[in-house]
Amino acid sequence: MPANKSPLHGDVQTLYSNHHGWLQAWLRKKLGCAHRAADLAHDTFVRLLARDEPLALDEPRAFLTTVAQRVLFNHWRREQIERAYLEALAHRPEALVSSPEERAVLLETLCEIDVRLNGLPVAVKRAFLLAQLDGASHADIATQLKISISTVKRHLVRAGAQCFFALSME
Repeated sequence: MPANKSPLHGDVQTLYSNHHGWLQAWLRKKLGCAHRAADLAHDTFVRLLARDEPLALDEPRAFLTTVAQRVLFNHWRREQIERAYLEALAHRPEALVSSPEERAVLLETLCEIDVRLNGLPVAVKRAFLLAQLDGASHADIATQLKISISTVKRHLVRAGAQCFFALSME
């Protein structure tokens, strides 16, 4: 179905026409950068186009603010992950530094892992990351987190299920 015939796309088109400038100005105030604001305004409308359910248009600016705040949070979270990753890279010997392409892929992977583990308790995330990234044994994880080995196993199963569930939804 062409985009202009879909009711959802028509709603997004109306929202875009009526409120894009306002949303971009709102984001510019939050970010202090017109270019990033334009990018995130674009991302907000792309997110709306990806929805399956109709839009809540009773209060369009409140609705757009809510969606844009989520996009903004994801942006800030990604920046935080990228800073941590670049800091970790700075401590690597020159001979082990990855190419820009490899770094981009690794950063995307780290962000995807973060998204998939979102909502899990901190101890579950830490156990999973210690096992997957550091190669820590169950006993080492139990010692570091001050929990039993059986709890480590439960945490790893829970985190693995979360990652598997997220993969199966794609």
